Amino acid sequence: MKALTAKPAIVRRYMNCWPPFAFSGIHITDLGEDFMSAEVRLRLHWWNRNVAGVHFGGSLFAMTDPFWMVLLLRQLGGDHVVWDRAAEIDFIKPGRGDVTARFVLAPADVERLRKLAADGGKVLEWFSVDAVDADGEVVARVKKQVYVRRKREKPALPMT
Repeated sequence: MKALTAKPAIVRRYMNCWPPFAFSGIHITDLGEDFMSAEVRLRLHWWNRNVAGVHFGGSLFAMTDPFWMVLLLRQLGGDHVVWDRAAEIDFIKPGRGDVTARFVLAPADVERLRKLAADGGKVLEWFSVDAVDADGEVVARVKKQVYVRRKREKPALPMT
């Protein structure tokens, strides 16, 4: 969590060295200075191909996994709990070369989630991103449900 409070370039470097990304051919190519956007690339290598010779579905999913949560954590701050709750992936066509995904948070969505979570109740929100090939054709569509809740105040300890 501490790494997520660093500057975008440091977070990007750290996450690019993270074993699930580094060993899957996943590379964060851009992380917005305001943490409202991210772009990720998945290169096709012999170690991340499936038996048909195209991108392994697990790698396509992994390239999209943490970003909605990471972006929202930075936007909502430490007084909110943000978790991934559910996910869906639709494989549209085989991925045969580099695949990219671009995540963009809308300021209106951030403010809406902040207001919905203000009373301490849980909020469940779906976000979607497309993984596209070099021709801009959709290879996979990933939907993530994110759980957001404002942290509860810890009760004061009784005085003795």
